[in-house]
Amino acid sequence: MQQSNVVVIGCGHMGCDIAAIFLKAGWRVQAVEPFASNRAAAAGRMRDGVAVLQGSWSDELLRVTAGIAEVDWSEARIVIETVSEDLATKQQVFRELDERAPAHIPIGSNSSGFRITDIAAGCSSAHRMANAHFFLPAHIVPLVELAKGEKTSEAAILELQEAFEAVGRVVVKINKDLPGLLANRIQHALMREAFSIIDSGLATPEDVDKAVRYGFGFRYAAAGPILQKELSGLDTQLAAASSIYPSLCNDPQPSAGLRALVEQGRAGTKSLRGFWDWTSEEAAAERLRFEAVLNRAAELVQHSPAVLPGA
Repeated sequence: MQQSNVVVIGCGHMGCDIAAIFLKAGWRVQAVEPFASNRAAAAGRMRDGVAVLQGSWSDELLRVTAGIAEVDWSEARIVIETVSEDLATKQQVFRELDERAPAHIPIGSNSSGFRITDIAAGCSSAHRMANAHFFLPAHIVPLVELAKGEKTSEAAILELQEAFEAVGRVVVKINKDLPGLLANRIQHALMREAFSIIDSGLATPEDVDKAVRYGFGFRYAAAGPILQKELSGLDTQLAAASSIYPSLCNDPQPSAGLRALVEQGRAGTKSLRGFWDWTSEEAAAERLRFEAVLNRAAELVQHSPAVLPGA
């Protein structure tokens, strides 16, 4: 049996949530975090994540270090990089991993905005490097996207897939190296139209959210968009698309309204101002509600897989 030891680079929210998945499954985790404040908070964040997953905590499974040079590679099975979404920072981390991590260990980047081909540029072992993208909150949302770069081997993809599935993740594989991978490309098509609707005054942010959450989005807990249209009728989809598509937003630039909010420092709950104004208590309470609902939904979805013909 292969060893169950993962190296997580970065102890921000994403890194801690990913580490919690593996800790709950009984894996040993070596977490690397250069910033002392994040390092000090890491174990507590991971412990909270394991608690949400209804797992038991063991201090013996976790080791937090300040740098990649301190990692014990003797039993490491995979590496997951979760540093800030900055290409130069990721490239620097990958160059160090290229030099220090034994060549048989596959390395995944949690980035969805940058191609793994660009992140791994100049690395001699780019064949073992791939995008391995989780979704916030990563310990609850089941999906992991695996994308091959121009040099990524199928063996590396299969090793990462095996490790993620061993800890209960649902893996999709993407065979073309594009920014946004799969899910975010679909999500951003929706968000472009949603922000365009708000900018044009067609509907309020509240009604956009209601239309998605209580309308077509409600069905996605039972079926993805392709299966849902298979059930409702592909002919109906074609007819509706022919009528609706010409009026959809296809602007290559982000929403003007969204840009204005960000330029005003209205970044959402992180700044306590976005489309709405929040108190710290309101933002914390909403995050708890959000994660609790997702946790219940994850349980439902994972126990109710679609049954396709021939399955």
